[in-house]
Amino acid sequence: MGHKVHPIGFRIGIIRDWQAKWYASKHYVEFLQEDLKLRQAIQSKYAEASISLVEIERQANKVLVTIYTSRPGVVIGRGGQRVDEMRLYLEGLIGKPVQLNIQEIQQPELDAYLVAKAIAEQIGHRVSYRRVMKQAIFRTIQSGAKGIKVSCAGRLAGAQIARRQTMHQGQVPLHTMRADIDYGFAEAHTPLGRIGVKVWIYKGDILPEPKEVEVEEALAEPVASTSMEEESSTSMEERETDAAT
Repeated sequence: MGHKVHPIGFRIGIIRDWQAKWYASKHYVEFLQEDLKLRQAIQSKYAEASISLVEIERQANKVLVTIYTSRPGVVIGRGGQRVDEMRLYLEGLIGKPVQLNIQEIQQPELDAYLVAKAIAEQIGHRVSYRRVMKQAIFRTIQSGAKGIKVSCAGRLAGAQIARRQTMHQGQVPLHTMRADIDYGFAEAHTPLGRIGVKVWIYKGDILPEPKEVEVEEALAEPVASTSMEEESSTSMEERETDAAT
């Protein structure tokens, strides 16, 4: 039987970094609860802002929160008003100073969570799931992705028996650890129940940087060998001249 592994957790420490960067030996549970509160508050306050990722970093007594969104104008507000309101709300929630950073997602078509959320919203508005999936695949491939896989499961088209529909285009090498694969999951709330949407997007391989030290050493070795050959040739010529005299 197959064992499904989360594509992002599978690559943490290899090509991906952690979404929460802090260490705690005594206050681990407390910090974890704070992280959950922060994430839930941000997602509920900015439900329409297309937020894909929230990174949390802790420095001494300060909490750094980075929000990745495709609509930064909605998050920032007029003159940064909404950011200040959100910062004060989060500080009151956890009782610690919070610094908010907003990062824009340049290509939302290549973000798996945003693609899954868009599909789920359209299914919730009673659009044909097949058409929505095909359109999402077409847009993602047009944006430069090497492959995409979309899977919808539940009472599709109001059927009595739940089923799963999967579509894909290009390649999605889930077993290749250097493959940059983004994964996203969202749910569509319909009158007949929930429909789950999963999206995998393959953007290409992340290869390790070539080591420059080895190249420099390799270049230095032939120079040393040529200098040794020159010394040996000059010594041979001196011997020959001595023998002739």
